[in-house]
Amino acid sequence: MHIEKLSHWSGNLNREMYLNRYGHAGIPVVVFASSGGSHNEYYDFGMIDACASFIEEGRVQFFTLSSVDSESWLATWKNSHDQAEMHRAYERYVIEEAIPFIKHKTGWFDGMMTTGCSMGAYHALNFFLQHPDVFTKVIALSGVYDARFFVGDYYNDDAIYQNSPVDYIWNQNDGWFIDRYRQAEIVVCTGLGAWEQDGLPSFYKLKEAFDQKQIPAWFAEWGHDVAHDWEWWRKQMPYFLGHLYL
Repeated sequence: MHIEKLSHWSGNLNREMYLNRYGHAGIPVVVFASSGGSHNEYYDFGMIDACASFIEEGRVQFFTLSSVDSESWLATWKNSHDQAEMHRAYERYVIEEAIPFIKHKTGWFDGMMTTGCSMGAYHALNFFLQHPDVFTKVIALSGVYDARFFVGDYYNDDAIYQNSPVDYIWNQNDGWFIDRYRQAEIVVCTGLGAWEQDGLPSFYKLKEAFDQKQIPAWFAEWGHDVAHDWEWWRKQMPYFLGHLYL
């Protein structure tokens, strides 16, 4: 398997940002880390090995990004607006710097895929919904898609609202976005077992919104034995990859 340890300077974040590449060809899959995770996490917890057949066949190549969650949504000592503004800086990094870097490394200029587990699933779905011209496939595993989970009631702060999928999706009526959502491949999965309860309300609210807006998406509920844990994400990711058009 082709593996590269990469880094590049981010002007938006004013620091060197690290990312890993796994694979030599295929659609780039941008991976967001779970809470407190690093760009090495996806490999360390066996997710790359779980998807090795897809990588070695040249169907996908994974790019695992660094996180700044400890300075944004998880920085509980900050006021909620500042948390959201740090996330916005990270969004600019991803779209303006990381994505062009990946395009340069791969020569891939079509739509990319994004994915993540837990906190990474929130990022993956949020980035897809905000940038469906960049991401045309998403696999979100065990996320919480309501910004209130991170900051509490946010009292109409637009910086937070624009990053709370369960809120803004209901008011997204722009045909440019809706058409791209309808053309995309969307997987949102949750287990029903241990530690998955926090994500269930936003899972069902999102499903209701997608159904109402006639956006095709696979909202998958796995069983009551399926916990919020890497053991299950290692099973889910290759399963869903096997059902996408790659």
